[in-house]
Amino acid sequence: MTLLLTAPIAAPALAAGAYAAFGWRRGTAWLGAVAAVALLAAAIALAVHAVDAPRTGLGGLLRADALSAFMLIVIGAVAVPATLAGPGHLAAERTAARDARRYGVLTQGFVAAMALAVLAASLGVLWVAIEATTILTAFLVGHRRTRNATEAAWKYVVICSTGIALAFLGIVLLHFAARHAHVPSSGSLDWTQLTARAAQLDAGVTRIAVALLILGFGAKAGLAPLHAWLPDAHGQAPAPVSALMSGVLLSVAFYAVLRVKVIADAALGAGPARTLLLTAGLASLAVAAALLLAQRDYKRMLAYSSIEHMGLLAVGAAIGTRLAVLAVLLHILGHGLAKSVAFLASGHIGRISGGSRIDAVRGLAARAPLVAGGFGAAVLALLGFPPFGPFASELGIFRAGFAAGLGWAAGIALVLLLLVMGALAARTGRMLLGAPPDAPGAAKLPAALPVRLPRADAAALVLGLLGCAAIGIGLGPLRTLLDHAATVLGAH
Repeated sequence: MTLLLTAPIAAPALAAGAYAAFGWRRGTAWLGAVAAVALLAAAIALAVHAVDAPRTGLGGLLRADALSAFMLIVIGAVAVPATLAGPGHLAAERTAARDARRYGVLTQGFVAAMALAVLAASLGVLWVAIEATTILTAFLVGHRRTRNATEAAWKYVVICSTGIALAFLGIVLLHFAARHAHVPSSGSLDWTQLTARAAQLDAGVTRIAVALLILGFGAKAGLAPLHAWLPDAHGQAPAPVSALMSGVLLSVAFYAVLRVKVIADAALGAGPARTLLLTAGLASLAVAAALLLAQRDYKRMLAYSSIEHMGLLAVGAAIGTRLAVLAVLLHILGHGLAKSVAFLASGHIGRISGGSRIDAVRGLAARAPLVAGGFGAAVLALLGFPPFGPFASELGIFRAGFAAGLGWAAGIALVLLLLVMGALAARTGRMLLGAPPDAPGAAKLPAALPVRLPRADAAALVLGLLGCAAIGIGLGPLRTLLDHAATVLGAH
């Protein structure tokens, strides 16, 4: 069992070591994709073994339950297309060998850190893993070493480090409350120990700790008010990195919020965490809607869409019923797959148009039909259209909200979501359809010069969309795993 628990961390870690030792060459370029497939396979195997009862390893440092296994599947499912597109992206950008090696080491270290975060048995190890993702991705955001990329990397480090510092203070306070409740020091930050002894924790100290933890980890998840790093970082990072950050890193940070909510509900009742999550969720939706209405950059447009979806997850978690929790978990997977495809396609659009301005891209479907189709289908999925997964998950969140007596919050979220849908649909439609623009310096996209994608890049787009559509049509074996994961989160 220890081998199975460590495999999702070891596979990308070994790939990172191989890149560090041998560099980015023809023989090593696809190691990242191989490691991602191995991670996904290990996650599926772990889900089979941990669906009924948690499994521990490495002296109790690692623990896998149904929720951890599901999150590992999300990481693997997003990492496969993102790493599959990596070699093509670096080749198209004509990346130097030294920079390519650094990219390989950092991306695989990043994936390994996310796997460690969801397998951590304690809040302390989770905090360390999420802080490691901040350090690793900061260098990836500044990969191009331009002025804008460097500025975005610094902004990302400052804001996320502020959030992580708040989370650390919350951990210290929760440890203090646990020790005063006579929880053994070895288990004072352990999930199961804290949940089991939650009723004995000091209510005042725990309330402050929970607020700091939700605000701190919420900053890394892209929730308002500490969301400002996200558009700049996603706008400057390489497309496969943006796919990983938006598709799964935000969800890993939100996973930490969900774990904290379980402890908060057991110690304080549902009220405090619900209020915090509703406030952050609705504020995030409002920020995304307001800024998307005037957005002129399609990569930043996708980043604000991520803020919107994280806000929707926060609203669903605040509702807290079983239907809402199941919808939140399904939305994590559906959003991750759709957003990874959207960002991967945006990388190709940037190379075709020579920039990231929306008004510089017209008639994309005529010159690059596969890119345009992938981008358009991913946006439709993000807008909640069937048959994609987000349709079912968003419907479940709103149904749960009205059924739980939070119709006012669900109504506000729905109105803001409609504004977001209008803004995204209008801008995407102008990019994909119509004649090329005549403005000086704008991209010309004549139909006579079609753009062909490398097979791996095309496969990454198709695989992501097929996965997103598959979970919208039927959950299959995932249904049992989602049911058990919802139970782990206290949804009965």
